[in-house]
Amino acid sequence: MISANVVIKVQFYDLDPMGVVWHGNYARFLEQARSALFEKLSFGYREMSESGFAWPIVDMRIKYVRPIDFSRTITVTATLVEYENRLKVNYIITDADGGAILTRAHTIQVTVDRASNELCFETPAALVEKVRRWL
Repeated sequence: MISANVVIKVQFYDLDPMGVVWHGNYARFLEQARSALFEKLSFGYREMSESGFAWPIVDMRIKYVRPIDFSRTITVTATLVEYENRLKVNYIITDADGGAILTRAHTIQVTVDRASNELCFETPAALVEKVRRWL
């Protein structure tokens, strides 16, 4: 499948009072990797918006394997694993230095026609064609 990754250095503002990354910030980390993935496909948020469709996240699951602390550099890898009827993206967050797995996650997105606000049961051809060019 198709993957992209981003490297992030954890900042002080990412932390909770216990000195580890606050659980709510993981969604932001995943978003950065997912954005890089769709940019790689030449279907970033601008192209999505212009397509007339939206892809809201309807499910997000995160498994916190190890805590991420201040000043650690992490690599967030997003991999598109389903795309025809829904989008499923798997994520792995690893320590950029040692490669230890810190977090596993996935998101599921569905396609919505922006004009009618109706759910689509198939991913529009514009995105499917871009994915198939990479496969």
